[in-house]
Amino acid sequence: MQRSITHQNNLTPFIYVGVFIIFSSMSSIYLILPPMLGVLFVLFKKSMDKSDSIYILLVSLCLVIFEINNGYTLFSSILYFFIVYKLVLPKIKQNFSCLSCMKIAYVLIAYLGYYFFLILMSNIFLLPEPSINYYIVYYIVIEFFLVSLL
Repeated sequence: MQRSITHQNNLTPFIYVGVFIIFSSMSSIYLILPPMLGVLFVLFKKSMDKSDSIYILLVSLCLVIFEINNGYTLFSSILYFFIVYKLVLPKIKQNFSCLSCMKIAYVLIAYLGYYFFLILMSNIFLLPEPSINYYIVYYIVIEFFLVSLL
């Protein structure tokens, strides 16, 4: 495959999307594997900071795959992440100076905030309410360690 000399973007994000599709399918079978919502939130934030449309599209595709595997409303996570990026993240950056505190806040906002957003959407549109289980604490801890590596 030939690429233009002036346009030197990496092709590895496309490989990461393929790996995420396989991992997401495995995480729906094996509950010990986290669904990577916090990691996707951090990647969404980084791609919005860079204003790179290809990375935003790839992360959005991964979010749609996450929604399909978990049975959530289509495009709800993208809408939630965009609202949080525009309204909540500037306040977090303003109030926290510790980088690890911000990363744990990102993971908590991704999981708990998305759950409350789904409850709000279910009440507005008369959809069935999502359920939450105790695995969420395990997922938050695991993804905090993964996000701290990013």
